[in-house]
Amino acid sequence: MRDNTLIGYGLLVGLNGTGDKLQNNAFTEQSLIAFLERQGVNTRGAALKSKNVAAVTVTAVLPPFSRSGSRIDVTVSTMGDATNLTGGVLLATPLYGADGEIY
Repeated sequence: MRDNTLIGYGLLVGLNGTGDKLQNNAFTEQSLIAFLERQGVNTRGAALKSKNVAAVTVTAVLPPFSRSGSRIDVTVSTMGDATNLTGGVLLATPLYGADGEIY
């Protein structure tokens, strides 16, 4: 029996002007465009200038014998140049185990 370390990549939204500068972080802009397109919003060709979004890594430790729906603590860390993540909302982010499965 052992813990299962999980990791994922996601977007944190709703930051108060402290998010990534999109012109400095292509991965944040690409992720935001992909997210919006999945929601039916076409942003191609538009110059996005949001400072309220940050690309983040999400890590967690899943204890042994955890069941579906169990609450776990996660750590959210910025990947870009966001200065503060306080008050942000993490969009649904798949968390992957070492086996490649989504937990």
